[in-house]
This record gives sequence, C-alpha cells and structure tokens, in this order.
Amino acid sequence: MIIFLLSPVLLRAQITEFKDSIIQISGITMTADSLKAIPAVSIMVRGQGRGTISNKQGVFSIVVFKGDTLTFSAVGFKKQHYKVPVNLPGNAYSMIQLMVEDTMYLPATIIRPYLTKEEFERAFATMDIPDDAYERARKNTEAHHLRALARITPVDGREATNMYMRRQAQSLYYAGQPPPQNIFNPLSWAQFIQAWKRGDFKRKED
Repeated sequence: MIIFLLSPVLLRAQITEFKDSIIQISGITMTADSLKAIPAVSIMVRGQGRGTISNKQGVFSIVVFKGDTLTFSAVGFKKQHYKVPVNLPGNAYSMIQLMVEDTMYLPATIIRPYLTKEEFERAFATMDIPDDAYERARKNTEAHHLRALARITPVDGREATNMYMRRQAQSLYYAGQPPPQNIFNPLSWAQFIQAWKRGDFKRKED
C-alpha cells in the first residue's frame, strides 16, 4: 500500500530528473585564428549515431543529454570534442566552438632542369601543343575538308524537297517544247572561253 501511494511521487521525480537531464546546445563554429564562421561542420553525439550540421553562418543547434560528448569535424580542420557538463543549470546552453586548421603535408616534389641546352631545345621543338578552339575551327572550315564532307554527307529532307521542286518547276516551264541547248548560245560560248583562259578546267590538287 505504501509503494502504491508513493508511486506517483516517484514517477514525478523521474520525469523531473529526465527533463533536467535534457539540454539544447546552440552555438557557432569559428576558426581559432581569425574567428571566421565555418559552414558545414558535422556535430555528432558520440556513441548515439545522431547529430547535425552547421549552416552557412556556422550556426548549429542540437538536443543532447547532460554528460554527452559532441564531436566537431570538418574538412581541413582537426576534430574537436566537447563534453557537456552534468551540472549545467537549465535546459539551454550557448557556446562557441573554435576549430584549428589541420596542416596537410604533401610528398616532396623535385624539379630537375634539362641536362643540356641542346636537350631542352630538342624537347621544346618537338613539343606537341594541342590545338585551341580557334585552330580547331579553322581546320574544320578549310575548303578541302568541307568538300570531303560534302561528298559523303547525305542531304536532309529540306534539301531533297527543294531539289525535287526545282526539277519539277523546270520540267513544267518547258512543257510542250524542247528545252534550249546552250551549245547554240553565244553567251555560253563566251563564258566557256573565258573560263578556259582562266584555267578553271585544269586539274587542281586538294
């Protein structure tokens, strides 16, 4: 009977103790040397697999139990640990966590010059320099390159339709009569003679 009567009091005391053990930690992560905010810092509660990340201004907020240990980690900075005191008063606490930059040592790189001047000149003369955008565009628009593409590239639907319509219009234009022959046209003969004098019909190497 005594235990039954005291159970509400004990339960109320446990709830009060549980509420007192919870605390909300709010703060900001900053560099230790220049006091600049550090964004994207991972704040994890050790042994519980939960945590949070600081925002762009380095501000974070997390609910933990008094006595928990927070681990702060970020790329380029050393890990920092903070143990929440058990005797903190209240259920809210503000803090500033300073992060120390982590120095990374790269392997040594030794730069050696060419043994002789002649070796350097030979390497410089035979160096394969890749083409830039302007040089690639100039090569792609050369006349022999365009002629080669014109021989192997098929016409599209629009070009085929225009060609068919021109042939159809030419056949209808001379319907019912023989088409004119340029062999009897003096102007065509004059143009042919001028082109022959210019050498338009000579074989040209691509």
